[in-house]
Amino acid sequence: MNSGTLAGSLIFAAVLVVAITVLIQLMMRGWHRRSQRQAEMLGDLPEMPDQVGAASLTTRGHYCGCTVSPTWNDRVTVGDLGFRSKAVLTRYPEGILLERIRATPIWIPRESITAIRMVRGIAGKVVARIGILGIRWRLPSGAEIDTGFRADHRDEYDAWLKGAE
Repeated sequence: MNSGTLAGSLIFAAVLVVAITVLIQLMMRGWHRRSQRQAEMLGDLPEMPDQVGAASLTTRGHYCGCTVSPTWNDRVTVGDLGFRSKAVLTRYPEGILLERIRATPIWIPRESITAIRMVRGIAGKVVARIGILGIRWRLPSGAEIDTGFRADHRDEYDAWLKGAE
């Protein structure tokens, strides 16, 4: 390799590193701006009550994310709602608790739930055959969001759908 080719390769590598760095910064800025816009629109999440009744249904699986209703691909990025994780979904008489690994739990009051149904995709996660459990609920601010949960055992969806009737 001659010195001209080496210099050209080094310049190309430096330009490539700078371009990738700029793209990553632009993506992070976009994520942050989206989070700020949504924080104003969504407000605070409901707090879990001090006491709840006995759990009637518990399912292990994966939290797929939240989206602004009715758009299945408009991911909520406020706080840690935009990050997927393993989770446990539990139904109580007062509402539904979604406990996520390394994230704050999400409490969905029973009176806020507008629908529990099967969806094919949510927040960029698409499941072809069986689907994802989608919980549509209204926040105290009045905004509606969908929360997606994919169970480890697909036969557990029936109990959640029957309880929604």
